[in-house]
Amino acid sequence: MDNKDTTHSHLLSFLNAIPPVDFCCVYGSTLHSTDPGKSTMVDYILGVSDPLQWHSENLKMNADHYASWMVLLGGAKLITNVADKLGVGVHFNPYVTWNNKVNMLVDNLDIETINSVNLRAAVSAALLLLPPKFTEEDLYAKICSLSYMGDVRMLFAEDRNKVKKIVQGQFDLFQSMYKPFLEEYEGKDFLRFSSSKNQLANISQDCGLPVTHSHISFLPPTVRSQMGMKIGKKKVISESGKVGNGNELGFGSREEAAKCMQKALRRTVMVSSARQAVSGVLTVGGVKAARYLTSKMCKAWRSWTRT
Repeated sequence: MDNKDTTHSHLLSFLNAIPPVDFCCVYGSTLHSTDPGKSTMVDYILGVSDPLQWHSENLKMNADHYASWMVLLGGAKLITNVADKLGVGVHFNPYVTWNNKVNMLVDNLDIETINSVNLRAAVSAALLLLPPKFTEEDLYAKICSLSYMGDVRMLFAEDRNKVKKIVQGQFDLFQSMYKPFLEEYEGKDFLRFSSSKNQLANISQDCGLPVTHSHISFLPPTVRSQMGMKIGKKKVISESGKVGNGNELGFGSREEAAKCMQKALRRTVMVSSARQAVSGVLTVGGVKAARYLTSKMCKAWRSWTRT
């Protein structure tokens, strides 16, 4: 068994300690660390079709995963309600007892297909925010930064150089993830590639309105909806010359579209991150929350004080 199989089996073994899940992936610096000697926690995302039932079972197996007041006052129902109604449908726990961008371990919900749609949306969003000419690293950095745009944690609890470190430390992973979409866009003449001295691609893009409208069409429905509320829906002319059905978003310029999208993304991330932060404090308890926040703030402070 090679090292990759050993790591995969080790990561899967965590699932023996919890009730069955429909989806599981692991992500973060532990998987693609640039510092092998550094000890970091493993980040898991678990997906289940019935959260109430799953938390009921996990309470019997791992009551210490939850804040004691939630267990005493409401159990699984309260835990689920806090995640759904106060948070964004996610129960967060930063310190699950265990001795030990995304590797899927279990996928019974076809999340991989959904993730493909998200990756294309991320490429289009990043391209709208980039100038006519940029490097391959610029593209991946812009894609990575979308997740933190408006995130309240970036104000005081995140490394200011986080995006740069993620991209430089996992460059090969970014290339493999986004290669199919870049080739697709190159085939449509949205992008043009040329090699540089360091073998990284220099990229130029078509910034015309037809391509801008194509990028907008790949954005998530919630983002397009927010953009529509700001500028209204207009009829636009497609690349073939046909008039749209009135449900497309029309902008007078690429800059207008990019600015509107950026505001929509920033608001979405800001609201979600704030709700999840409050929910996380309640669900994990004051002690764990304080420990986690202190750790994050120390990392952020070090990044700001380094020269």
